[in-house]
Amino acid sequence: MSNDQYYGGQQHDPYADANGPQHPAEVTQTWEGQTWDTTYQPAVSYDRIQADQARGQAAEPPVQPQAVPLPQHQAPAGHGTPEPYERQPYPQQQPYPQQPYEQYPSQGSPAAYHAAPVAEPVPAPAAFAAPAPVPAADPVAPAAPAADAGPAYSSPTTSGHTRLTDAQRARAEGRSPIIDPGMRPAALTAVLGLLLAGGAALGSYGLLVPLVLLQGLTAAGWFRLNGMWPARQGIALAFLGGLVADAALLATGREHAAAAILGTLGVWVLLCLVLQLRSHADPDERMYGLMATIASAALTVVATGHLGAAPDAVVVGGVAVAAAVLARALPLPGPVSPIAALLASAGAGIAAGGLTGLGTSGALLGLGAGVCALVGLRAAAYDYPSRFVHMTAGVALPLTAAAPAVYLLGRALV
Repeated sequence: MSNDQYYGGQQHDPYADANGPQHPAEVTQTWEGQTWDTTYQPAVSYDRIQADQARGQAAEPPVQPQAVPLPQHQAPAGHGTPEPYERQPYPQQQPYPQQPYEQYPSQGSPAAYHAAPVAEPVPAPAAFAAPAPVPAADPVAPAAPAADAGPAYSSPTTSGHTRLTDAQRARAEGRSPIIDPGMRPAALTAVLGLLLAGGAALGSYGLLVPLVLLQGLTAAGWFRLNGMWPARQGIALAFLGGLVADAALLATGREHAAAAILGTLGVWVLLCLVLQLRSHADPDERMYGLMATIASAALTVVATGHLGAAPDAVVVGGVAVAAAVLARALPLPGPVSPIAALLASAGAGIAAGGLTGLGTSGALLGLGAGVCALVGLRAAAYDYPSRFVHMTAGVALPLTAAAPAVYLLGRALV
């Protein structure tokens, strides 16, 4: 209760008594209830204090009042007439019943400073258990580019830069520009060479079918080797030149094969020049297209030399080229590989010459055809070629480049 509270209009004096005013300094404040550090104390008035002092003066031994708990609802003394002091024990207060909850030690107890027991962690239910680690997936190997899909491009970019082909990337990285076609184009070349040899044994018209196939591959492969794609008009023009040369040679016979080939080549060079002059492209682009078209038409027309050569020479030449490209595709050291290819072509020439009327002269013809085949194979491997170049120019150029050697050596040896 606050000391500023008023009762009936007059301020309450906590030190006032019925007999008169009391001195605050001589009155000790007492507690009615139990606290953390004290027990119940008897209520002591001013009269009792004076009586105790009087007894002390009478040389009586001082009596120490025992701390007896006060009843819970006993009103404090200090109001009304006090009773004479008698040393009577106060009734003991009944203990409180035990509470079901845990009793905590007092602040002064040493047990309060000890760490409380830590409860063991309860395992989490299965719903909140940590998920099992997911096994890492096996790395997926990147898909290889398609063999006939043209140049392989890098992943698309979003920064505005153009995509690079494998050849451009290899050129930027400074790698070697020479990439050999490999075993698969070599096998196709060998098959096509054997078809030429078998067709030559059958006759001119039997040779015409594989020859036309060879001319088509030459026209398409050369344009792609020069980086010009699509070039349908140039390919069609060069292929048409080869067909015209074949038709002219069949019309005039093998005796006039050189005239038919050179005449067709001259006419087609003039035709290519006229068509490029009518083009509306830039001068540099027109010059580049003119050179590629003339070279492709010339190679396609030169391939007609297989049709103008002697049948025995075509058989030996076809077999020798097949042996040379297969030996060149073997995984041999650099200097050994071309030597092995030339030896294989000479040996194949001897073997094929034994089956025909050339005999041992077939070794020279086979060696000449093998040299030309390696030149054509080298051309198809130059300037970072793509897979499409390998499957067209890499297949056709060895046989096309061997056509002049087959024609000339065949006329000289047969």
